[in-house]
Amino acid sequence: MAYPKLNSQTITYEQLAKTIDHSLLRPELTRTEVIQGCELAARYHVASVCVKPCHVRLASEILKGSDVVVGTVVGFPHGSSTTAIKVAEALQALEDGAVELDMVINIGELRSGNDDFVREDIRAVVAAAKGNIVKVILENAYLTKEQIVRGCQLVEQAGAHFVKTSTGFAPSGASVEDVRLMRASVSPRVQVKAAGGIRTLEAILEIIDAGATRVGATATAAILDAFRARSITSQ
Repeated sequence: MAYPKLNSQTITYEQLAKTIDHSLLRPELTRTEVIQGCELAARYHVASVCVKPCHVRLASEILKGSDVVVGTVVGFPHGSSTTAIKVAEALQALEDGAVELDMVINIGELRSGNDDFVREDIRAVVAAAKGNIVKVILENAYLTKEQIVRGCQLVEQAGAHFVKTSTGFAPSGASVEDVRLMRASVSPRVQVKAAGGIRTLEAILEIIDAGATRVGATATAAILDAFRARSITSQ
């Protein structure tokens, strides 16, 4: 299935909201803050919340009956867990109510040129996900352009659904240049998610025009409120 075609000039509020995975991954977040974040996500009708594994059950309870799905992370944030542990994390997350998984690639093995290991590590999580969406984080801050391209190709070979720029916990996050490169490195079957440092309406629209169809964000309310205000002003 081809990825959705989005354009900053024609995108609607509903389409923009459904590009956003509202991120609730900061280590210091309390249960109250997670609940408030889920409630915000439901009010703004975003695509998903991405919560820490320990909060998947809580988020699933809060968002039951809404149009916002629950996602979580696997091998986060460094990607260095063994494949068996990543698979166990994926299975537990699905049991707890997650339907989307953002897994971190084994960054060191990709940089080492161990493509077979990287591909099979991803493939094992995709198999465990049983058709649920798997987004694979490359963590571009640590990669060369060649490694980004190779990582994207391994993600597609392993059967995952998205390539993703960043965890948000590395020295740098998403860039327009990297999103364009990633979009060009995979077929239309694979979508691109950008994350890390996307905090304004202008930034998210630029990333969408570069080819991203999902965006991880914490400034969700500010972004979508700005879009509404702009739409009212332009009428």
